[in-house]
Amino acid sequence: MPERETPTGAMDDVDAVTRAVLTASRLLVAVSARSLAEVEERLTLPQFRMLVVLSTRGATKLVALADLLQVAPSTAMRMVDRLIAAGLADRQANPDNRRETLLQLTDEGRRTVADVTSRRRTEIAAIVERLTPTQRLALIEALTAFNEAGGEPPAPALDDAEPHPLGWAIDVPVARDA
Repeated sequence: MPERETPTGAMDDVDAVTRAVLTASRLLVAVSARSLAEVEERLTLPQFRMLVVLSTRGATKLVALADLLQVAPSTAMRMVDRLIAAGLADRQANPDNRRETLLQLTDEGRRTVADVTSRRRTEIAAIVERLTPTQRLALIEALTAFNEAGGEPPAPALDDAEPHPLGWAIDVPVARDA
């Protein structure tokens, strides 16, 4: 794409920004892959993604979970079956409607999400520490604008109890008991 002048007079090169973001996304994918390395024998990235959704949403119906993951319910069911077999999730009858089944994390599933997220946070922090304070501020401003443009909610602070959905922000209302 050609460069064009913005109202402030600065050059706006969408291709250069796109290339920089693609490069950063490769780095972040590599960090994500390394953070999953300790559990990769029993957990794929899509399965981890499901664990994160269950971690942030709590007990969830299969159809809602499939919608959140943007997969077919049959695909979600196969993933759930594998997570249950690994001891990371379980099914329970909905106390408000015994015909419905809710899916939720086990204690081991919650520990897995916390451990992987902690490893990811540690590696990202090590990279960020290599930046100058000015570069850090510029990165915060740029990534905040980028995330807002993409509709991604902010990640929690280090001391927040709830894990971050890790890049799968989807505005789908989920009723936990319905």
